[in-house]
Amino acid sequence: MPYALQRISSLSLVGAVLLLVSIGAGGCDDAAPDRGSPSNPPSFRHDGTLTFLSAEGDSLTTIDIEIADTNAARAQGLMYRRSMRYDRGMLFVFDEPGTGGMWMRNTPLPLDMIFVDADEEVINIVERTTPFSEESVAPEAPRKYVIEVRAGFVERHNLDDTARITWRRLDSSDEEA
Repeated sequence: MPYALQRISSLSLVGAVLLLVSIGAGGCDDAAPDRGSPSNPPSFRHDGTLTFLSAEGDSLTTIDIEIADTNAARAQGLMYRRSMRYDRGMLFVFDEPGTGGMWMRNTPLPLDMIFVDADEEVINIVERTTPFSEESVAPEAPRKYVIEVRAGFVERHNLDDTARITWRRLDSSDEEA
């Protein structure tokens, strides 16, 4: 084979290998968690459902939730989300009850925050948080859970600190097609 053809064949092989490697690397990125950015906010991930109950145990409303139960997921929270439906929210699950607060860093959407104790009873509610604020919004007592929903949700559903919650994580057989 003439030298020029060998050179072209070698370059073609190198190009094909680079293409396959770059396609493979892109596949790895798809498996990584979607942390989002200001120009590309993460999509809602339906992890479970949460129901708010009255003090008497009557259902007040049920929402679809994303569950943030790791340090990374809790740190990310709802950052970069510019909109959220009233029937969705994020449930932050902490390993142990604590008094640590929440913040609105990189969160352009005003939220209602609902602090809940280990017995799934609402401790306190902070309505209409300030977008982008790095000021801590703290519970009035040790919290095990925090629910973040679109601002106005609490008023719309007449929630108060006598409410309770119940929630469940979807398993793989529950996922929607």
